[in-house]
Order: sequence, then structure tokens, then C-alpha cells
Amino acid sequence: MKKRIFLIALLAIIAGFAFSQTPTSLATPTAAELLRKVDDNEIYSTIEYDGEMIVEYQNRRYVKVLKGWARGNTDSFIEFNNPEDRGTKYLKTGGRLYVYSPDTEKVMLISGHMLKESMMGSDMSYEDTLDNASLSSRYDAVLAGPETWNGRPAWVIELNAKSRTESYPKRKLWLDQETGDLLHYELFALSGAKLKEYNMLKVETIAGRRFPVETEIMDLLRRGSKTTFVMRNVVLDRPIADSVFSQRNLQR
Repeated sequence: MKKRIFLIALLAIIAGFAFSQTPTSLATPTAAELLRKVDDNEIYSTIEYDGEMIVEYQNRRYVKVLKGWARGNTDSFIEFNNPEDRGTKYLKTGGRLYVYSPDTEKVMLISGHMLKESMMGSDMSYEDTLDNASLSSRYDAVLAGPETWNGRPAWVIELNAKSRTESYPKRKLWLDQETGDLLHYELFALSGAKLKEYNMLKVETIAGRRFPVETEIMDLLRRGSKTTFVMRNVVLDRPIADSVFSQRNLQR
């Protein structure tokens, strides 16, 4: 069964919020319908891509080059190839996240308080990469109404977590009324404090689907910080060997 893939997790979180190319109906949709389209969009079973993670922090700029694979909503593998991080690898499988460091030649499970730390100095936490289940199963949605975002007519939906264990108890999404693209979203703490913002920068048609190939995320708790994620050579639905998502592949 084909499942959701989250790429902003790097891995899977960033590509996970585009709709299909079917335009939204002229009739006002319900919040549940809009959220279901967000969840149902990922009709591909696998993805393979080349990527760049551009981190801007405190007036410095870092470019990290990577190769990524993901399958379903459970398996992801990323290998960094830029000189400073060459050989660093991440494996997500079975709800756990592992990292291999070429400096120590060891594999480490990232867990507990470490999950809240920045991933590779970016605006994403390790915890973000494990955020896999559908939004519909985790949040109650309310349609806040139509709005304009960067000149595009959009539907705005507000999400409230069903569980107290959610990393982001509240979310707010701006969805393009014509294309269904997720133009912008914001993540909030229970207090209502805004924690992170996401913007879609560029979309391409890949295998007949609208696919976000350039996005940015900002951790508002990090002053002067922004991470841009660029994907190239995206391949969807091509079988990926089980060996890619293995512990052994981390140490090769």
C-alpha cells in the first residue's frame, strides 16, 4: 500500500505538503476535505533525489550536499557529500533515527532530549524527521476562511492537536485555491507562540504531479536563521532495494 512520505525531514517532511494537480472546487471546501487532500497527495511509494541544504545562520552560510532515498512513511536514508560532512549518514527505520559519523566510525541512535536538537545545524530538529502519521489522525481542523498569500488566493485551515504529546500543538496552513499547493504554514506551541515557518519557493511537474522542489523553513527561536532545501533529479515510484534502508548501509 502506498503511504505518506515526509521529506522536510529533510527526508521526507518538505515534499509532503503539495496537493495533486486537480484544482480545488469553486464551492467552499470543508477543513476536513482540505486536510484529507494534504494527507492523500503522496500517491508515490518511493522517492530518490539529489539535494542541497543551505543553512543561513548569524550572517554565515553553509551549503550541504546530499543524496536521499525514502520509501513509504517509515524508511529514509540520507548521505552527505559536501567536504565538511562527507560520509555522514542518517537512517530512519522502524520509528527510530540513526546517524553514522565518519569521524568516530560509529552508529548512534538519536533519542530522548537529542531529538529536539538541530539536525546538521539546520532549522529542523531530529524530532521533525520522525513526524510521519497523517495530519488528519493527529489534528482537528477548522477552516479559518479565504486569504491571499503572496498574491495567490488561498484557503487557511487551523489545526489543533488531538494529543498532548504533539511537538506542535497548533498549526496553520495556507493552501492555494487553484493548485492546492501548500504555500505557507506555521507551527505553534500550546501557548500560541509561533515556533517555525515554512514557505514553498518552487514547484515542478514530476511524473504528472505538482512537486515542491525548493522550500524554506525558519526556526523562530534561532535569531537570523533560515534553511533552504533544494531537490534535483527527483525520481518517483522506482523500486528501492531493502539494503538501502539497513544498518549495514550506514557503515559502508
